Amino acid sequence: MKYAIIIPDGCADLPIASLGGKTPLQSARLPNMDALSVRGMVGRSNNTPSHLPAGSEVANLCLLGYDPDIYFTGRAPLEAAAQGVTLGPSDWAVRCNLVTVQDQIMVDFTADHISTAEATELLAAAQSSLLDAVSEAELFGVKRGSLKFVPGVSYRNLLIYRGDESNKPPFSRETRSRAPHDITDLSVDDQYPRGPGSDLLVLLMSRSFELFAEHPINIERRAHGKRPATNLWLWGLGGAPKLPSFESRFGIRGVMITAVDLLRGIAALCGWPRIEVPGATGYLDTDYAAKGQAACKALEQYDLVCVHIEAPDEASHEGRVDAKIEALEQIDELIVGPLADALAKHGDHRILVLPDHPTTCESKKHNHGDVPFVIAGTGIKPDAQRTYDEVAAKASGIHLPKGWDLMDLFIKS
Repeated sequence: MKYAIIIPDGCADLPIASLGGKTPLQSARLPNMDALSVRGMVGRSNNTPSHLPAGSEVANLCLLGYDPDIYFTGRAPLEAAAQGVTLGPSDWAVRCNLVTVQDQIMVDFTADHISTAEATELLAAAQSSLLDAVSEAELFGVKRGSLKFVPGVSYRNLLIYRGDESNKPPFSRETRSRAPHDITDLSVDDQYPRGPGSDLLVLLMSRSFELFAEHPINIERRAHGKRPATNLWLWGLGGAPKLPSFESRFGIRGVMITAVDLLRGIAALCGWPRIEVPGATGYLDTDYAAKGQAACKALEQYDLVCVHIEAPDEASHEGRVDAKIEALEQIDELIVGPLADALAKHGDHRILVLPDHPTTCESKKHNHGDVPFVIAGTGIKPDAQRTYDEVAAKASGIHLPKGWDLMDLFIKS
């Protein structure tokens, strides 16, 4: 049996007035997803428990069959795994965005999609001026050399804390932080970290404003009409996660195709290799066709291929309904269609399409709530639904309140 999972990140939405009261999934032309609905099972799952963040970190763990109350420690540790950063029992990872804040409003959580080279230079300045050049007393007693900024891709970076028995981390599970993409266009005044160790995080965030204000990178960005990276935003922190391998739980070998570190990290932790696709950007300009082609080829080597596409989520964060519909149509034509055809050539197979969480164009942020799924293939009895969207999923009556149960349904039923 061959399996494929396609994750159009954040594609679930609410009815939109400009679309005549329809959602983007209802409005987009999706003949391949609809065809799967005709010959498969449509339903709803909840990948975002109400007591946890409604983010991709929780939702994708759920989607892949991992109960977040057992396995989730924070977003940053998952991204650390993607970069090959191993965390010890006293180590912590902190997500570090480069953002644009103006007049205390979160204008852009990506700092205008700052380049990796620019981000790396700013983080080097932060390491030198905010950490290496200050005393332990200024850092609330944190041992010198314990903290290190680790560049990632574009605005997505990390701060790593290395501790030991004599140098315990200042943070705990009670430390609270806010994802910057959840406060787009809102005031940041009451959104800074709170709880154990938050004084250190707030200090670094606050001091980065002055450090970055007239940095050559930002002077050049302003000169070219780009938004500056005004400061660091620290969030999503956590200790080392421990996930049992996907193969040990479900008996099949998987592989991940994604351009996002979070998914790369989850893949690494559950024992999946990943395929890096040239042209895959994690944004609206990603090469959909290349990802679809890579997925089809991967079926020759692996039992299960998982393809994650960030574009619908990015469009939602920008409030761009037209871009979200365009991304969905590209996914349908260039990934879902070719992959469904390729699976059929391998004989017995199953295919699953669903987003991790809703991201609404109106709110521009992740939301708790159900997402629609469709499963089609060998042994799946068709139901009465004929389209893939939120309304059809609700009408089907199939509902999994614990999203981590979906993988058992997909693979074992």
